[in-house]
Amino acid sequence: MGKSVIKASRDNLRKVPTMIGVYIFEKNDRPIYIGKSINLKARLISHFESAKIDSKTANYVYGADKISYFLTDSEFKALLLESKLIQSHKPKYNVRWRDDKSYLYIKVTIKDTYPKFFINRKEDNKNAKYFGPFQSVRVASNILREIRKIFPFCTQKKITKQRCFYSKIKLCNPCPNMIEKIADPTLQLQEKKRYKSNIRQAIKVLKGNIEVVSKDLYRQIELLTKQKKFEEAIPYRNRLYRLEGLVSHQRFDTDQDEYYNMSEKFMNGLEHLLKQFFPTINNLSRIECYDISNLNFENATASMVVFTNGLSDKKEYKRFKIKNKKAQSDFEMIEEVIERRLKHKSWKWPDLLVIDGGKPQVRSVLKVMKKASSNIPMIGIAKRPDRLIIATDNLFSIRPPSGHPGFKLLQALRDESHRFARSYHLKLRRKKML
Repeated sequence: MGKSVIKASRDNLRKVPTMIGVYIFEKNDRPIYIGKSINLKARLISHFESAKIDSKTANYVYGADKISYFLTDSEFKALLLESKLIQSHKPKYNVRWRDDKSYLYIKVTIKDTYPKFFINRKEDNKNAKYFGPFQSVRVASNILREIRKIFPFCTQKKITKQRCFYSKIKLCNPCPNMIEKIADPTLQLQEKKRYKSNIRQAIKVLKGNIEVVSKDLYRQIELLTKQKKFEEAIPYRNRLYRLEGLVSHQRFDTDQDEYYNMSEKFMNGLEHLLKQFFPTINNLSRIECYDISNLNFENATASMVVFTNGLSDKKEYKRFKIKNKKAQSDFEMIEEVIERRLKHKSWKWPDLLVIDGGKPQVRSVLKVMKKASSNIPMIGIAKRPDRLIIATDNLFSIRPPSGHPGFKLLQALRDESHRFARSYHLKLRRKKML
């Protein structure tokens, strides 16, 4: 897992592989931002695209003089390495990680007779070992839950005389409560050692020493197999299988990172999808989506949501309060909104208009656009089932596969415009009631 370095520029990103790993934006050999991704190249490209519209991202993208990265063979290892590097360097722009009081650690009470794992804020406790930081309880809990299936441990704060629930399902094995009840000192010591062995192995996993743990398990399996103790070897084999599954398949951090990693794929997919209907489309950097929200035509509102380079661009969002009091349909309302939008020549011009609605809504908007001599490509997205209405003379209706990246981008746009329009509509209703 060697370190690779490139100069911090968009052109140099072609050298970065599309593999799992951790990346570091550096300035004068000091890390200023650290992240991880299942696709390093796509993630770094998304940072450069986001920097055009987000000042926080621009600080480290344009402030760095080089980018270094490490390749890992699993997301789990990338997650552990990212946490380790952030804890070590405390990069300036990893703001959400910098406050130890705000971020979570996995704590191991290593000095206890029966060491245990807990999730809590960073403390100054010299009798404990800490791993992290992790960005959420969910991520830290997922890690501990999976490790516990391989190397069982106790989570009770106090030893009692009752066998705990988790010992019954083999997640606390051996159970400290039961160890304390053993009368034979030799057998009790043996079980204590077995418990502490589980803790040591779990700590190795948290340190990222997966290969060391795997070799230990392999050796134990071979030894028991040579001794023809096949049944005793089975638990070690199962542990090895779970460890390999943990490293190869388990997903821990499924937040917005994956969406950002896929933004370029979404954009390319959408361009390819629409090219057959709009041959002149060669740029979809700005897409605007419109939705109407009303209840019995009272407090009717509309939203304009903007995606720039496949990412939501909230500073460009606009709200419209419908002015035409005689409007009795969504068609009349969407006509008013598009007319008003087309008059704002100072706003950035869209490369594509998306209307939340079917053929009637698209026809209404086409009428407005023809009147304004506008040739902006436009589509509608209708519901039940989701399908696209192509705003040409024939009003083609197409239903791309549900997993089509371009279609997924349009659905995300539609859902966001609906959310934004509804939030404004509800605000006006509350204001009227008050």
